[in-house]
Amino acid sequence: MAEARAQEGESFEQLLKRFNKRVQEEGIVSKARRRMYFTPPSVIRKKKAAAKHRKSIKATRKNM
Repeated sequence: MAEARAQEGESFEQLLKRFNKRVQEEGIVSKARRRMYFTPPSVIRKKKAAAKHRKSIKATRKNM
């Protein structure tokens, strides 16, 4: 759980910015979005394979 305690003389905007940065670093929002709906393992495998395929195509284009 992300936590940010207010420092002496720190404005609310600075505290909020620091908190948001910590939340992004820990990946809390992305985990929540991913867990929002159940994704079957077969779909996960297909997405990984498609990403791998895209990456290999990009690499071959870069080498040409």
